[in-house]
Amino acid sequence: MALYAIGDLHLCLGAPKPMDVFGGAWVGYMEKLREGMQVIRPEDTTVLLGDLSWALDLQNASADFLWIHQHIPGRKIILKGNHDYWWSTAAKFYRFCQENGIENQFILNNNHYEYEGWAICGTRGWFFEEERSGAHDEKVFRRELMRLEASLQSAGDLPKLVFLHYPPRYKGYVCQEILELLEKYEVRRCFYGHLHGAAQNLAQEGLWSDTEFRLLSADRLNFKPFRVIS
Repeated sequence: MALYAIGDLHLCLGAPKPMDVFGGAWVGYMEKLREGMQVIRPEDTTVLLGDLSWALDLQNASADFLWIHQHIPGRKIILKGNHDYWWSTAAKFYRFCQENGIENQFILNNNHYEYEGWAICGTRGWFFEEERSGAHDEKVFRRELMRLEASLQSAGDLPKLVFLHYPPRYKGYVCQEILELLEKYEVRRCFYGHLHGAAQNLAQEGLWSDTEFRLLSADRLNFKPFRVIS
């Protein structure tokens, strides 16, 4: 058994928005992803850190989730990214999976999942692009903090791994409230996505205040999932 993670697949089978148009590493990315996922086995677990599909709703996302079902074996744990407009309630997602014959895909939202004595926790998070300039933005931000803490609390005394879509630390930016939650719940490893291309050079990785941070966006990983735990 192994635990893998990767973010930002940006699948485009349900929406005409292929990432190939950005050039560079993204050219032929769907085939690169297909090849990269071949290391995963049916007994493994993979965390998908948001921005999975460009589709605007679940119906149009069906081809992308069937791709995930076909090419990523084992249990898949999914969290929301800023481009996951298909995201709905957990009940609607699981009904969608049942209707489309999709198995072993689970939503990470106010909860946790266990892997070999570890708790997999997380939420979308927050980023400086989302300026907290109004009551609505502040409400969304506070909701993300509540979701992360609910996930951490649900894990009890298990050692915790946190997966976010947005980076909680970035050159020139720190989301102090999220970092305080990581410290409060003694999180030792935190993984995130979202950053692509030249923006990856601004990512802050490594150890900070007893927590190790790592960027796992697909292009950062050359479209191969990162092995979190063997």
